[in-house]
Amino acid sequence: MSSKHRPTDIQLHQKSRILELGYADGTSLRLPCEFLRVYSPSAEVRGHGPGQDTLQLGKEDVNITEVEPVGNYAVKLVFSDGHDTGIYDWDYLYNLGMEQDRLWQEYIDKLAAAGHARKTH
Repeated sequence: MSSKHRPTDIQLHQKSRILELGYADGTSLRLPCEFLRVYSPSAEVRGHGPGQDTLQLGKEDVNITEVEPVGNYAVKLVFSDGHDTGIYDWDYLYNLGMEQDRLWQEYIDKLAAAGHARKTH
């Protein structure tokens, strides 16, 4: 696996519910736990094929309780709601960070289309 997007630093900020990734080129990505949970690469969330994804509801207060390394290519994130089956490889995490604004809006739009009002604090 390519280590092109392998972070040099990973910090979990549980109070603010942010996973921060630092890269050798100075790039820093701050990914909210809710965002990471609703875009989990697990089959539970994404399904087993195109169009089989499941919209995640009520994840506004979810936190990450553990960040476990998976070899040299990924991390497994354990969430406070018990979800722990997603393996986030370095490229997937980097792409989530680079596409965060677009993906977040896509999620908000899907919630609205489903008639779900996202709880704000």
